[in-house]
Amino acid sequence: MKTVDLVVPCYNEEEVLPTFVEETNKVIATLPDYKFRYILVNDGSRDNTLLVMTQLAEKFDNVKYISFSRNFGKESAMYAGLEHTTADLVFVMDADLQHPPAMFPAMLKEIENGHDCCALYREKQKGESFIRKAISKMFFAMQNATSKVKMPNGAVDYRVMKREMVDSILRMGEVQRFSKGIFCWIGFDTKWLPYENVERTIGTSSWSFWGLFKYAFDGFTAFSVTPLKLLYILGILMMLGGFGTLVALVVLLIMYGSCGLLLPILTAILFAAGILEVSMGIIGEYLGRVYFEVKDRPIYIAKVKNIEKPER
Repeated sequence: MKTVDLVVPCYNEEEVLPTFVEETNKVIATLPDYKFRYILVNDGSRDNTLLVMTQLAEKFDNVKYISFSRNFGKESAMYAGLEHTTADLVFVMDADLQHPPAMFPAMLKEIENGHDCCALYREKQKGESFIRKAISKMFFAMQNATSKVKMPNGAVDYRVMKREMVDSILRMGEVQRFSKGIFCWIGFDTKWLPYENVERTIGTSSWSFWGLFKYAFDGFTAFSVTPLKLLYILGILMMLGGFGTLVALVVLLIMYGSCGLLLPILTAILFAAGILEVSMGIIGEYLGRVYFEVKDRPIYIAKVKNIEKPER
């Protein structure tokens, strides 16, 4: 019998957690060849998520939990969960039931067929706003066009992995994490399956527009230096534009003795200043990442848990 750990990051999920475990247990009951264990990670929730976790742990022997000292983010929660796994196979999924447990049999079948990982991507984004859909499509298009890390449009964190793949992920000790990229960067044979996004019916999403935008930007800069390369191109274009303006000024001075280009010159200066400010911001973003990495701070701090981290 193979063992399976379910890593489930949670943030303000007190309403949905009992239903999540109930629905997942129904699927687990149809898979007698696997022994499942929950690893619920409370990412500094402001509601009673931790209380619900402790109640579930008292009710079910296979429910384990980790609770952070504050909100460290979903990426840290996933890492913490993975760090505490010991099973042959490991699932990563959300608690909001938008990652349907009903996909377990199909995903496990792909593992039995010899794949190292089975991951899902959304065919449709039911219940999501136009802006959220647009940001998602733009992110995947930019990521695949500018980075060596490729992933299908609509790729999600929901997946099952073999032990060897999980151990490789844990060796990636960076603080500024983007797991979707890490999953793809380390390689391994991954089978992608489509699934239809399920609308959330219990609780509300904790992702804001700005949070989604920042997450997409972090992911883009985590595996691509294209923005820095674009600065070189912008610099060359600005130099050529400046040279062209200088030539035009000289010609006008020779032909007319004066030039009335004050407004265009001011416009060009302001435009150039704007580009420089943006360029400094991009460089600062990359330097900031280096700054946080060299501090070597822990990825998370656990305050309460009923599971011990295994030695590796």
